Amino acid sequence: MTSSPKTFLVSHGAWGGGFAWRKMHPLMQAAGHRLLTPSYTGLGERAHLAHQGLDLESHIQDMLNVIQYEDLRDIVLVGHSYGGMVATGVADRARDRVAQVIYIDAFVPDDGQSLFDLNESGRASSREAAKNGDGWRIPPMPPPPDTSAADVEWLSPRRVHMPIKCFEEKLKLQNGPLTLPRSYIYATRITPADTFGRFSRMTKSDPAWRYFEIDASHSPNVTAPEALMALLEQIAA
Repeated sequence: MTSSPKTFLVSHGAWGGGFAWRKMHPLMQAAGHRLLTPSYTGLGERAHLAHQGLDLESHIQDMLNVIQYEDLRDIVLVGHSYGGMVATGVADRARDRVAQVIYIDAFVPDDGQSLFDLNESGRASSREAAKNGDGWRIPPMPPPPDTSAADVEWLSPRRVHMPIKCFEEKLKLQNGPLTLPRSYIYATRITPADTFGRFSRMTKSDPAWRYFEIDASHSPNVTAPEALMALLEQIAA
């Protein structure tokens, strides 16, 4: 399916960076779309800027600054995994610039919720992992088991420790409930924890959402880029 040119802005997942969307850039370009994949402060190519005070609000502000300085409008905002927390905050503050929000196997917070509120089982283990390190960062989780050896070799040295405050800080919506068009893509090759099953069930049963599934594990931008591209085009159109 082809559609009119769109601007896609990605809020990426934890431990990663814009680099993890490398396979999507030529696909977007070939389809005539613009894809922006900025890395948050302290992650990706900005890993040298990591510090103890980084939190969810820092990463929301990173994205809002990209919108401001690139003068982006009519944005298709994409939130992957932890990026669902970030994208929700961005959509709240930049409602006049965002046309729709697409969540990919992502957390969907309400006002006043943190990532740990939505993933209670990860709270204790993450704090323990941080305590065993420098006290304020969580080491990366391994890639999904169906990730190719070549992709693991590419990703692993680029994934860095995640500031725990990003998971602890509660989202503060400033403009009331989101009313923008929203879609959810659930990756059906789930890991045993099925962290995102609750959001799959919630969005599938809510008429305010459009619901889709992809035959991929948690990071289809890495393991199933062509299938993800087709789905993003379908939704954005």
